[in-house]
Amino acid sequence: MRFRQVHLDFHTSEAIDHIGSRFEKEQFQQMLKLGHVDSITIFSKCHHGWAYNPSKANLMHPGLSFDLLGAMIEAAHEIGVKTPVYLSAGLDEQLAVRHPEWCIRPRYADGEDLFRPGYHQLCMNTPYLGILLSQIAEVVQNYDADGIFLDIVGVRECYCASCTAAARARGIDPRDIHAMRPLWEETYANYTNQVFETVNTYKPGLPIFHNGGHIRRGRRDLARMNTHLELESLPTGGWGYDHFPLSARYAQPLGMPFLGMTGKFHTTWGEFGGYKHPNALRYETALSLAHGAACSIGDQLHPLGQMDEATYRLIGRAFAEVEAKEEWCKDAVHVADVALLSVEAAGSHTADGGHDSFTGQSDAGAVRMLVEGNILFDVIDLESDFESYQVIILPDYVRINEPLQSKLHSFLDQGGRLLVTGESGLQAEADTFALDLGVKHIGINPYQPDYYRPLQPLDHLGDAAFIFYSTGQKVELTESGTELGKRENPYFNRDAFTFCSHQHTPDSGDYGGPGMVESADGIYIAWNVFEDYATKGSLALKETVLFALSRLLPQPSMRTALQAQGSATLQKQADKSRYVQHTLYASPVKRGDGIEIIEDILPVYNIAMDLRIPEKVQQVYLAPQMTPLDFTQKGDRVMYTIPELECHQMVVLAYEKES
Repeated sequence: MRFRQVHLDFHTSEAIDHIGSRFEKEQFQQMLKLGHVDSITIFSKCHHGWAYNPSKANLMHPGLSFDLLGAMIEAAHEIGVKTPVYLSAGLDEQLAVRHPEWCIRPRYADGEDLFRPGYHQLCMNTPYLGILLSQIAEVVQNYDADGIFLDIVGVRECYCASCTAAARARGIDPRDIHAMRPLWEETYANYTNQVFETVNTYKPGLPIFHNGGHIRRGRRDLARMNTHLELESLPTGGWGYDHFPLSARYAQPLGMPFLGMTGKFHTTWGEFGGYKHPNALRYETALSLAHGAACSIGDQLHPLGQMDEATYRLIGRAFAEVEAKEEWCKDAVHVADVALLSVEAAGSHTADGGHDSFTGQSDAGAVRMLVEGNILFDVIDLESDFESYQVIILPDYVRINEPLQSKLHSFLDQGGRLLVTGESGLQAEADTFALDLGVKHIGINPYQPDYYRPLQPLDHLGDAAFIFYSTGQKVELTESGTELGKRENPYFNRDAFTFCSHQHTPDSGDYGGPGMVESADGIYIAWNVFEDYATKGSLALKETVLFALSRLLPQPSMRTALQAQGSATLQKQADKSRYVQHTLYASPVKRGDGIEIIEDILPVYNIAMDLRIPEKVQQVYLAPQMTPLDFTQKGDRVMYTIPELECHQMVVLAYEKES
C-alpha cells in the first residue's frame, strides 16, 4: 500500500461539453510531483453513469472525445505513480433514468421532491449487477489498473420488484423487516463475490475495495470482502474529528492494510474552489500515520481535465512530510492497555444512515475521553482477543448475552478488569447484572438529570456534586462492592408544575444510591457517561472516568502530561526492533455551520514521556530529524522529554534484538 494517495473524484454532468479538453500529460505529471503523490485513484465511471474511456459495456460521456482513463494511467505510470481505478457501483444515474425499476426502493418514499437534484441508488438484485460486472471486467482487461475502487455500496434495505419477488418466492413476508434482512445481506455478499471472481479471472490478486463511507465495527465479514480498507473520514465533510481515531483503532487490530481518507476540501466531496488550511492536511495525514495507516486525500478534477495547481501545492505540503516519515510507519502494530468494546460492534447501536450514526455517541465520547486522557487503547468487537488487554470498557449500552459473558469471565480469570457504565453489564434479556459489579440493579433512575458526588475530590474540580445529564441506573450496593461515589437527587424533575431556575433542579443533597462502585471485577459507573461526554463535554465526566481507570490500570504503558488537545500513540515495528511513539497537537475550532477547522498550530514544549518498554533500549531519537534524545531506563520504564512538538513528532526507541 502506497502512503501518499490521492482519490480523484470526477462526477460530471452530460450538460457539460469539452470534457478533458485541457488535459495534458505533462501538466498532470507536474501536479503529481508537486503533490508528492505516489498513487492516484482515477475514474472509469462516475455517479452520472458515464464512462471516461471507450466502452462496449457502457456509454462514454457525450462530451468526451478521447480515452481520458488511458491517458491518465499512461501519464502516472510513466513517473512511477500507481493508478487504482474507480467505478461508481451503487449510483448510475443514466441507467437509473432508463431503468427506474432497477433502483433501490425504500419502504417509505412518499413526499419525495421529484425535482430535487440528486442520484438514485441501484439494487444489486436486478439485471444492473450484470452490467456493472461487465464494466469492471472491461477495465481490468483493457487497462493496467493497480486496483479497483467501487463506491456507494453496502447492505441496503430495498423493496424493489426484484427484492419483493425474491422474498415472496422464498415464503418471506416483505412487510417483515427482520425476515427481509438476510436477503439484503445475501444480495451484498453475492455482489462482492461476483466482483472478486470477475476481477480475479483477468488479474488475480488485484486490490479491491467496496466503499460504503464507514467500516462497520463488529462486521468483520463485511471488512473481509475487501483486500484492504480505506477509512473515508473527512472531518469537515460531516464525519468530524472523532470518527477517524474511532474507526482506525478498530481497523488496525484487524491486521488488514488500511489507509485514512480525508479531503482537500473546505467542506466535503463535490466542492469546487474549496481549500483547507495546509495545517489541517498536515495534521490529518499525521493522524493517519500515528494510527498505522497510509494516507489518502480526496480531490475533484475540473470537467476540462486540468489539474488544479493550488490543490497540489496544498497536498504537497502534507505529503512532503509523510514522505519523510513513512519508513517509521510501515508494518506497525499498536500497543494498547485498554480495549473499548464498541457499542456498534456489540449490536446495541442503531445506524440511521447519517455520519453521526457512523460514530455513535457512546463510542465517540469514550474515544474522545481516552485520547484526551492519554490512554493507549484499541476499539474491539466480540471476536477480538480480550486477553490481550488489561482493561476492557463496556460503554453505556453493552448488554451481556451468554457468549459474551463466558468470554468476559475468561478475561477476568486471567486478571483483567472491567470499566462498565450505564446499562452495560445487564443481561441481554433481563434487567439484572450478568457480572459481579458490586451492585444490584433496581431500575432506571427516576431523576434526570441528577448529581454525582465522588468520595475522593476530582483532580481539577475538587469536592462538589456534579451534574450528570444522561440516563442513570438506580443500583444498590452488595457485599462485594465498595462505593467510590454517590448519587444525589435533585428536589424534583423539571416539568410544567415543578421547575426551578433556567435549566434543571438543584441538588437536594438526598442520597440516591451508589454512583460509582468498585469490585473485584472492576468499576461500575451508574450513568451513560460516554454518551453524556459526547454531547455535553463536561470535565467532571472525564475526570470521573480517568479516576476509575487510574485504579484499574495503576501501571499504564504510557504516562504523560500532554494537554487535552494532544494525542499520543505507541506503535511497534518488530521487524525493525523498535517502537515509534507518535505525539500530535492541534486545536480544531468550529466555524460556520458546525464545520471544524484547523488553522493555527501552536508549538508545545518539553513534553515528558514515561513508557513501559520490556526490551533493553539502546537508542532514542526524533524522527525524521534523527536527533538523539537523552533517556533513562529503569526496569521496564523508559523516560525522555520531547523538546518541541509542532503538529506531529515521532520518537523512535530502538532496542536490542533477541539473540
